[in-house]
Amino acid sequence: MKKAILLPVLGLLLAPINSFASEADLVVPSLKQSVFNGLGGINGWDLLLYGIVVIVLGLLFGLVQFNRIKKMPVHHSMAKVSNIIYETCKTYLLQQGKFLIILFAIIGVAISYYFIALAHMSIPKTLLILLWTVLGILGSYGVAWFGIRINTYANSRTSFAALRKLPFNVMSIPLQAGMSVGLLLICVELIMMIAILLFIPGESAGACFIGFAIGESLGASALRIAGGIFTKIADIGADLMKIVFKIDEDDPRNPGVIADCTGDNAGDSVGPTADGFETYGVTGVALITFIILMFGETGILPNVEFASTLIVWIFAMRVLMIFTSVFSYLINQAIAKIRYAKEEHFDFEAPLTSLVWITSITSIIVTYALSYVLINDLPEGLWWKLSSIISCGTLAAAVIPEFTKAFTSSKSRHVQEVVTASRQGGASLTILSGMVAGNFSAFWKGMVMMALMAMAFYIVQDLSLFGEYPGIFAFGLVAFGFLGMGPVTIAVDSYGPVTDNAQSVFELSQIEKIPNINNEINQEFGFEPNFETGKHNLEENDSAGNTFKATAKPVLIGTAVIGATTMIFAIILLLKKTILTNGESLLQIELTDPAVILGLITGGAVIYWFSGASIQAVTTGAYRAVEYIKKNIDLDKSEAAIEDSKNVVKICTQYAQTGMWNIFAVILSLTLAFAFFSPNFFVSYLISIAIFGLFQAMYMANAGGAWDNAKKVVEVDLKEKNTPLHDATIIGDTVGDPYKDTSSVALNPVIKFSTLFGLLAAEIAIELIVNADKTGGTNFAPYIGVVFLAIGLFFVYRSFYGMRIKTESKTVITKKKPESKKLETSEVI
Repeated sequence: MKKAILLPVLGLLLAPINSFASEADLVVPSLKQSVFNGLGGINGWDLLLYGIVVIVLGLLFGLVQFNRIKKMPVHHSMAKVSNIIYETCKTYLLQQGKFLIILFAIIGVAISYYFIALAHMSIPKTLLILLWTVLGILGSYGVAWFGIRINTYANSRTSFAALRKLPFNVMSIPLQAGMSVGLLLICVELIMMIAILLFIPGESAGACFIGFAIGESLGASALRIAGGIFTKIADIGADLMKIVFKIDEDDPRNPGVIADCTGDNAGDSVGPTADGFETYGVTGVALITFIILMFGETGILPNVEFASTLIVWIFAMRVLMIFTSVFSYLINQAIAKIRYAKEEHFDFEAPLTSLVWITSITSIIVTYALSYVLINDLPEGLWWKLSSIISCGTLAAAVIPEFTKAFTSSKSRHVQEVVTASRQGGASLTILSGMVAGNFSAFWKGMVMMALMAMAFYIVQDLSLFGEYPGIFAFGLVAFGFLGMGPVTIAVDSYGPVTDNAQSVFELSQIEKIPNINNEINQEFGFEPNFETGKHNLEENDSAGNTFKATAKPVLIGTAVIGATTMIFAIILLLKKTILTNGESLLQIELTDPAVILGLITGGAVIYWFSGASIQAVTTGAYRAVEYIKKNIDLDKSEAAIEDSKNVVKICTQYAQTGMWNIFAVILSLTLAFAFFSPNFFVSYLISIAIFGLFQAMYMANAGGAWDNAKKVVEVDLKEKNTPLHDATIIGDTVGDPYKDTSSVALNPVIKFSTLFGLLAAEIAIELIVNADKTGGTNFAPYIGVVFLAIGLFFVYRSFYGMRIKTESKTVITKKKPESKKLETSEVI
């Protein structure tokens, strides 16, 4: 096997390459060509087929967890509230489903045009690609639906568990729900991708992977962006009422509270679940694409056996990581039960932190062990070098959350600084000190990512197997390692929306006011409820949920950026291997090239436009929600009218979808426009949005997390609700809401969609350039680009001027002079 690899490496490094595999030509090698002697000579196809058994077991474990949560005891008043939240979420998701159908129709036209008109692929094969695009969308959509269903079961069960004397289940139930979501997400993803590898013909599989990834990315973009806008409109609308009317958090009289609970799921459950599904899939597609481009039949260094071995190794690792996640979860639960089950108070963050570290260490050990068994016969010590690179990513997935906690945990010095500054400086210093936390966090986490990526490159830099591009594969494997503990990363992220909703369910159920409730609970459930302690534990657990929601965000955005480098590499290779009639390559990327510098500037501009446009949608929607709630809130009632709550949800949905339309139109149009202007400009543009997006996302996410938990410190630790200090931290939280849960998190799918769809757009542009070069005709690509740029700029304009809060004219009647009886009407703008 070593000779089979080394001979092509030595021979082909000097040979010119006249063709390049486009998306239509990405042929997945037969997995039966790889043989693993460490497992008795089993071939790769059979190994992955047996791997499906492990995946199914993981899926069953997740479903069993779902069923256990559903059967947990809960008071009917709390179950009723959680069901209302679920029904509202269902309405929102159905509306989003219609929206996704329209988006698919638009993207489907571009895919069909490329594969049929330019790549001359047969209609049946193109329909197969479109089918996998649809399956990618449905995968993101389906796991998001599952996430809200289990979370809306878990929120009421967690709320009810808080009434018991011992709070262990207040932590255990949300984590159990999170593991269920994480396992289902990863297992569904793996089954779909392995199905492409095993059952789709190799000549179609590569294009199907690209179609699948575009579908995932499209679904995640819509659900993440719209969900982020929706949730923060509702959250800000509900929060501001606490200042205006001096009412408590989640006061049932506030019509914004139900919308806020819906938003917790739309933004913090639907969005992250779809995003996680997409991130896991797109990273795998990026690695497969690199392997095929390098070692496939038409690759730079053709070696089909080696390509097959690498692909099987990657997916075998992914399958086994399901086992390591479940194993780590069970070990952590056993330890946590011994330590905390009989405690009346404990740090809710501690079991989550230990779960992340146990999973990381277990995953690293399994990575080396499995790699030794599968690929120890590869040359140049490849088994331990590749294992070390993956371990860099796995370590990052544990280290980066620790850095995140240093800036967002309620116990961190930065959050304490926000509270201290707020006490004397009010909302102004609240906001400034939160910005400090966000900026510092972006520096430190950027340095951590750089160090781990540099370490990965150092390990592979001397490997001749990967020709000129060892770093690209190394970076892709680091992104793979980030997601090695995927189920646990998703679990701690999903913990947050359950804890947030649990607190709301407690208040909305008004369980304390039910006549003879103590006796009822004692007779039906066998314990004496403690309402004050329950409320305190729910608030404290919500703080832990805020922290761990924040820890997952940099892992996902970091994966998006690192994984994007592999997809950008595909465009660079395409340009390099496209030779014009004058003998020059189409690739002209140098730092002194004006097109490159302009592309870098443009990418930064687009990131800042997106941040503004997404927050603008939140701002205007929140203004309308606040306006409506102020007019309709009735503090003399015991709860808000259902119709009022529905109307607030309608306002949130309206502005979420309008904002999403503007954003999607800009991203789609500018991607096509910039690709058609100049492929070299486009490559630098994609690199720019990845780098700018990474730091903008980390800054905004952690500033928002610091503001959020500063408010929790005032409410839970200091017990200073309805004070000037509390009002100041509420203002900080309303600024942080769209920072952390709208703009920052949505940059992840925006980067990936731009890169994935950009690969398709670049190939269309190159086809037009090459055709014009061969025929001597006009290259229409720049002219088409101008049209798309005009469309994009129109929607950029509309994203503010079409969404802004319009000034309202008021008729004011005043007396002109005391002696005059005439009245003057003046318009006040």
